Amino acid sequence: MYTLLKKDGNARRGRLETPHGTIETPVFMNVGTAAAIKGAVSSMDLKEIGTQVELSNTYHLHVRPGDEIIRKLGGLHKFMNWDRPILTDSGGFQVFSLARLRKIKEEGVFFHSHIDGRKIFMGPEESIQIQSNLASTIAMAFDECPPYPAEREYMKDSVDRTTRWLERCAAEMERLNKAETTINREQMLFGINQGGVYEDIRIEHAKRISAMDLDGYALGGLAVGESHENMYRILDTTIPYLPEHKPIYLMGVGTPANILEAVERGIDFFDCVYPTRNGRHGHAYTNYGKLNLLNKRFESDDAPIEPGCGCPACRDYSRAYIRHLLKAKEMLGLRLIVLHNLSFYNTMMKEIRGAIENNDYVMYKKQKLEKMKQEEK
Repeated sequence: MYTLLKKDGNARRGRLETPHGTIETPVFMNVGTAAAIKGAVSSMDLKEIGTQVELSNTYHLHVRPGDEIIRKLGGLHKFMNWDRPILTDSGGFQVFSLARLRKIKEEGVFFHSHIDGRKIFMGPEESIQIQSNLASTIAMAFDECPPYPAEREYMKDSVDRTTRWLERCAAEMERLNKAETTINREQMLFGINQGGVYEDIRIEHAKRISAMDLDGYALGGLAVGESHENMYRILDTTIPYLPEHKPIYLMGVGTPANILEAVERGIDFFDCVYPTRNGRHGHAYTNYGKLNLLNKRFESDDAPIEPGCGCPACRDYSRAYIRHLLKAKEMLGLRLIVLHNLSFYNTMMKEIRGAIENNDYVMYKKQKLEKMKQEEK
């Protein structure tokens, strides 16, 4: 159950009670696509840096090691030794972005695995069955992810299909949650709003899926090539048509600036690979913008990545040492920056929640954005 605790303008401070613990929102979910955070970060590390929710992917776990194997081992929580909430993405985005030779039909999608080329079919029922085997806390509905840009007629047909698929997802989850053999019989379902940058299609779809009274709602098909201004415009026009008493998730977003802007518009949940991907390339997020620790200016710098940060990297190591590790191709360097970046995101979300509680979000956002634009001297 989601409780809206406070509003500051459209910014929302909420709390979602789940079978695996409470999620304080707004929240950033740390992305562990294949049941692991890239950069050698363990479940224990995630707890230390304040992670609330871990996100894994249905498609990737289905093709390797296989959701039936994870089921036999007690579900994803037991498999990866994580006792807090897990959200599983339905696999829809990966099917449309990674799979070769895909063919969309009303029943679902036929495609070839990007791992070994074997033929796979995935539809709404199959996606929910896989997610039930994984026993995640929150399952995402299987949807079509249209290309950007997409013609209006294609988008309308795609959204209609996604709505029909959502109805099938909800029916299959209801069936599985009643089954004695299901590991997590309290699994929650989030529906996904689609429509590209067409405001009227987005609004109509939001109305249709809101009537289904799901556990939560997401906005998909954004941050896929459109401008930031277009993304914010769609958030402004669509969110008012989603239920205020349910959590709202902006999928695949984003940069700290994107998150700050989206929170102001009413978003509760975020996920993005940026903090881990950029960390593995030597880029560290700070309150004064990103640092490229491969730069020679850090060669003799004995300061932490960010003074005052309490993450394991900043607590114990210098920029100079981490730069040396990167140059020497030592995995520890990547691990330390990823830990710092995820800690930075988690800490920012905690600050955001505090600012909303104090009716100070607009000022907090303004000051945060101004600081992050500065160059460190």
